[in-house]
Amino acid sequence: MQKLSKSVEVGLPHQEAFNAFVRELTLWWPKTYTWSKDKLIEIGINPIPGGHCTEIGPLDFRCDWGTVTEVKYGSYIAFKWQITASRSPEPDPDKASEVRIRFVPAGDSRSRIELEHDKFENHGEGHETYRAAMDAEQGWDYMLACFEKHARTAKRLTVEVKS
Repeated sequence: MQKLSKSVEVGLPHQEAFNAFVRELTLWWPKTYTWSKDKLIEIGINPIPGGHCTEIGPLDFRCDWGTVTEVKYGSYIAFKWQITASRSPEPDPDKASEVRIRFVPAGDSRSRIELEHDKFENHGEGHETYRAAMDAEQGWDYMLACFEKHARTAKRLTVEVKS
């Protein structure tokens, strides 16, 4: 199965774009694309190998929806996408697809976010439809547009970047 590739350019240096994408996920990720919807407390990615991609909802609801596999802080992050074709959590990382995101300098204080979503076949039955949905206007295009808007309009959190 062919991997899905998307990109968006934002007006932030690549390390700031990385921090905004990973550390500010709660501020830009569409709540309608979470299990908690309007009651979402936090959604985040712990950017260390083995770190969890987690949603926290009301009454201490917690759902892990991914596992970080690789990270080069400020430049690159990869994780298992542990959300099934029916949009339920998948605890088995062997049944997950893979998301890789690069934060590439693109001129003065700009970056290009290059996203690849691959290995949809790991999701089993319905994976072709799932890939098509993630490739559609309301899939990664929409989520990256939400991030681009956040990068353009949000006040930046100050996060120290460690090499």
